[in-house]
Amino acid sequence: MTRLPHRHRLALVFTLGMLMPGGLRAEGQDNLPPYKMLRSLEFIQDSVATGDSSAGEMQRFMLATVDERLRSADKSVFDDSRNVDAALIYAMSGGNPETLEYLMSRDVNGNFDNRVADVLRKYLNGKGLLVVNTLASIAEEYRDKKIGPYLSLVAGNTMTAKNPKAALKLYDWARLTAPGTIVEESALRRSVALCAEAGMVPEGLSYAQRYTRRFLHSPYASQFADFFVQLVVDHDGDVKQQDIVDILSFMDPPRQREIYMRMARRAAIAGKVDLAALASGRAQAISDDGSDAFGALAGFYGGVASVSSPDLGAAIRSIDRMPVGELNERDRALRDAARAVAAEITRAPDPASLKQASPSSLPNQETTEHDAAVTNQSGSPSPATAGVEERAAANAASTPEEGRQEADPSFNAFVTTSRSKLDAIDGLLKQESK
Repeated sequence: MTRLPHRHRLALVFTLGMLMPGGLRAEGQDNLPPYKMLRSLEFIQDSVATGDSSAGEMQRFMLATVDERLRSADKSVFDDSRNVDAALIYAMSGGNPETLEYLMSRDVNGNFDNRVADVLRKYLNGKGLLVVNTLASIAEEYRDKKIGPYLSLVAGNTMTAKNPKAALKLYDWARLTAPGTIVEESALRRSVALCAEAGMVPEGLSYAQRYTRRFLHSPYASQFADFFVQLVVDHDGDVKQQDIVDILSFMDPPRQREIYMRMARRAAIAGKVDLAALASGRAQAISDDGSDAFGALAGFYGGVASVSSPDLGAAIRSIDRMPVGELNERDRALRDAARAVAAEITRAPDPASLKQASPSSLPNQETTEHDAAVTNQSGSPSPATAGVEERAAANAASTPEEGRQEADPSFNAFVTTSRSKLDAIDGLLKQESK
């Protein structure tokens, strides 16, 4: 039986179960082992990861149903280790952390491994860094067990800040032992993010290609796109343009265009002119619904990136070609910043700042020639002038600004004004790049 009919049959069974009389439904649910209910939850979550948007509501329903079953189960139910594993996996799959606390408080028979429960409690309460080494050790110990892939994923999450390479190994083990599941999707996506932060470009590109081939329709694919764009833009010197084209070739045209647009925008803010030109050009080349909105926006990002290039005129035309009303608030701010930079570049200098210094401010030629004449042939100052030069050197060291030629006031005003504007623009761009 194929996967799709099975999914529909599963949904039908749940629907019929909800429509049963209360007593019959309660009896059936009370007798169903938690591990069997967990299988249904895992199936639904895997369906979500592979792009079944209709499974989202069912996932929320199953999380609530499993939670109720675990809390109402008799203590003897957990004499079966499969049900213990179900409770731990439920906690690591987005379940209610308080349910694990509740089960541990009732575990008088020692069915739960206290070490596993303790590290999971800390992890779920945001204190995973306190047990990062213990969690990695336990993940290795349970590697071949049912909870192994989940523990490896959780351990990888806590290890990222301390040891990125060790975290990648944990992610690798998680995805290889749970192929085609939400565990693999999460491990691949987080591996790309980790490589982008740590600058591990070849590994990041490899993970990105695997992700686009396997989980393109995941609801979390947009998050992956952000990580991939970060990897490419932050490390563009280590990424070949053909690598970008090859990875995105697995996507349909609308998704390719969306990522190229994100890449063009981030590259424009970062001042990566070549990458912004590549991304905007690829976005413009992808056919769309017949309108030129995407092409104009792609050209806009390319123009922003080219403001500091020699072809300033073409950059300004590309920026102006995009109607301001069609830009969102962030892009309007980006447009204003780019135009401000362009205005400063093209603004003619104040003629007053170009005046030559007055003759009175220039060194006295006769004095200079006299000082040169009193230097002996060996190049050292004569005894008559040595003391004067020493005092002059000491004065220069203590008051470095004294005796310097003062810049023209209009030129100082120009520099101060321009620097203030550029500082404001830099601050705006830093906010935009966050």
